[in-house]
Amino acid sequence: MEIDWDNFLWPYNEAVRELKVKFRSLRQGFLTKGEHSPIEFVIGRVKTVDSIKEKMTRRVISPDVIETDMQDIAGIRIVTQFVDDIYKVVDLIHARDDMEVVEERDYIQNAKPSGYRSYHMVINYTVYLPEGPKKLIAEIQIRTLAMNFWATVEHTLNYKYQGVYPDDISERLKSTAEAAYKLDEEMSSIKDEVQEAQKIFTKNKGKEKS
Repeated sequence: MEIDWDNFLWPYNEAVRELKVKFRSLRQGFLTKGEHSPIEFVIGRVKTVDSIKEKMTRRVISPDVIETDMQDIAGIRIVTQFVDDIYKVVDLIHARDDMEVVEERDYIQNAKPSGYRSYHMVINYTVYLPEGPKKLIAEIQIRTLAMNFWATVEHTLNYKYQGVYPDDISERLKSTAEAAYKLDEEMSSIKDEVQEAQKIFTKNKGKEKS
């Protein structure tokens, strides 16, 4: 079965574009009301064709089930300031009627052996094509700034080691993952002070513009 990749990936590109707009608008809604936004920033991507093919081979996924068996073709990452914000975002997603949560994995409370922490949600999302509505699967990853920094570095190292790290690198990754989580815990302990300072900064910035 030969896949027309441009035609196949177009709905996923549209889903990522729409989801980024929706979550960024949600963030702006909090800020406009002068409230703390649990969303710091949002990014998204659609897997490349080469990455999809590699995963199809590695996971033995046939072309006729790729839409159901590969859950991360469309990926959204929501980054937060505090660990508590992660769960607020999770609740916000559950409360929406334009997306349906079908699977969740909490790697915050149950970190992977590598030290990786993040909250993963798999959703059904509908895009509207010229021929009508199409429901597809997208993955949302929610993590703090510290977790995101660690995961970005680990992802880069993975290109070199293909997931098989030397013992010293593996131990350092685990150690830095714990350090990142300790930072999150420390920042959470002064969350009220940080948020109050942000409100003052935003208020003063508004005065400067007026």
